[in-house]
Amino acid sequence: MSNLPACPKCQSSYTYEDGAQLICPECGHEWSAQGAEAAATDEVRVIKDAVGNVLQDGDTVTVVKDLKIKGSSLVVKVGTKVKNIRLTDGDHDIDCKIDGIGAMGLKSEFVKKL
Repeated sequence: MSNLPACPKCQSSYTYEDGAQLICPECGHEWSAQGAEAAATDEVRVIKDAVGNVLQDGDTVTVVKDLKIKGSSLVVKVGTKVKNIRLTDGDHDIDCKIDGIGAMGLKSEFVKKL
């Protein structure tokens, strides 16, 4: 018996290899064999604030440094409270809405969890 992973779509154990692809004969789903290995070893990303506290969706944070907004004369001042943050992947790991400024992305290294 082979040690191929089960289908991620229907959990069928009858998967087979076709070159660099894995195929499920029951639902027809195809995926990369290398992607399956990476997904199995991939861990959940933990986003921490400037102090080291773990951030989660819906947290309230404060800004720890004056932040100039690119392309604008506005500045997010130290101590600005940001409610109901949303964590994302990428360079700016926090999506939020700041009163008086609007929607923007922040880096977690410039905020502190309340």
